[in-house]
Amino acid sequence: MAFNTAVMQYFEWYLDDDGKLWQQLAEDAEHLNELGITHLWMPPAFKGTGTNDVGYGVYDLYDLGEFDQQGTVRTKYGTKDEYIQAIRALKDQGIKPIADVVLNHRANGDEKERFPVLKMDPNNRQQPISDVYEIEGWTHFTFPGRKGKYSDFTWHYYHFSGIDYDALNEETGIFMIMDENHGWADNESVDDEKGNYDYLMFCDVDYSEPEVVEETLKWVEWYIEETEVEGFRLDAIKHIDRDFMEQFIKHVKEKYGDDFYVFGEYWDPDYDGEGGYLQDVDYIFKLVDVSLHNNFFMASKAGGSYDMRKILDGSLLNEQPWNAVTFVENHDTQWGQSLEASVEPWFKPLAYAMILLLQDGNPTIFYGDYYGVKNEHPFDGLQYELDGLLYLRKYHAYGEEIRYFDDAQCIGWTRLGNDEFPNGLAVIMTNGDMSEKQMHMGRANSGKKFVDYLGNNDAVVEIDENGDGLFPVGPGSVSVWINQEAVDNYQA
Repeated sequence: MAFNTAVMQYFEWYLDDDGKLWQQLAEDAEHLNELGITHLWMPPAFKGTGTNDVGYGVYDLYDLGEFDQQGTVRTKYGTKDEYIQAIRALKDQGIKPIADVVLNHRANGDEKERFPVLKMDPNNRQQPISDVYEIEGWTHFTFPGRKGKYSDFTWHYYHFSGIDYDALNEETGIFMIMDENHGWADNESVDDEKGNYDYLMFCDVDYSEPEVVEETLKWVEWYIEETEVEGFRLDAIKHIDRDFMEQFIKHVKEKYGDDFYVFGEYWDPDYDGEGGYLQDVDYIFKLVDVSLHNNFFMASKAGGSYDMRKILDGSLLNEQPWNAVTFVENHDTQWGQSLEASVEPWFKPLAYAMILLLQDGNPTIFYGDYYGVKNEHPFDGLQYELDGLLYLRKYHAYGEEIRYFDDAQCIGWTRLGNDEFPNGLAVIMTNGDMSEKQMHMGRANSGKKFVDYLGNNDAVVEIDENGDGLFPVGPGSVSVWINQEAVDNYQA
């Protein structure tokens, strides 16, 4: 059977630093397959600044938990051998393992170097606030624990465009490295926020340097062949020269095939930003749908005053659904994180129903929403609700879609099924009081009785001779109605 695709992001920011995630994932692979997960987004597997590094403070892309570097052999999630075993367990279950790839920067260099810089205005990176002067930075990466295994390439200051710490004067700031042919990427190649958003953090990799490009392309071949991953999630791409990103992905797809699954994080809540980027890179990969997440966040905060007819407006899902990787929450939007915009718990079942049961987009389930989060703002998770919605996506969300986005508080849609999955479903949700909506399920369902698979409403809806039914929903809730005869012993 050709089931709908579904991605799971298998980590959240506040996981325990116990080195056990890869083992847990290997043991969980069969369960994830049963849920209908087809793609599994794993956290960055590279050696970072220590075992407590979530993975985005990358030190060595060749160290997957194999060498004694940065005070540890394992990463936060385990060892290289455990990582490979988790990937194999996923593939044994028919799930594509997706690697989180961080190319923008390097952290915690091994030795200091001296070089000229301009100190830049942090709010306008095109505006210097000093003359050229010399500083010292931790820009020499020698990887002494690895001792040249896999690659003998070492990094120097001239492989970077900027850093954020002057060790000579013990001063933080944004320092643009001044050397022949170096500096920020062109404005046309990176996001123009803060004048030029090439610089994000740590030692910013300069992809105008031919040696850097050559080494990165060499590394990606090693990585794919060493791990046998089948896709990438690309981190922080709005800060990386888009010409290089296009070259990088074309190189990967030419060598490993168009089925190699790639999506990127271009964090811009304005569709024009994401849409323009996709056009510039010739639509060769997908992007996370930041605009849709932002709509979910605002709707969850506004409650009944939010106009649900506009919930998809300005989103990739609405404008370019084939390139949209939809999500409700992720590690960056969690409480306490840099892009904090956590969707209120009451609205998450509605939001997940949208990304999982509408016909368009590539939906992502967040680990913290499924298994819960343990931090200063604990969350028990929505495993019960998500099990039901994933079941519905796997077996019912097929065929023609009819939308009823015709009321400010109550919206719905139906899926009429196809030859392989004929049963279909009817979805209705509201951010206000209890409501109901007449929707069409097709004449083939005439006389059939429909029940709410999620168990949020105990009514029974009978489809009339025209194929229509009057479907109810409780206040601030979502109900998904399917043919009672199609309900098997599994209950959400």
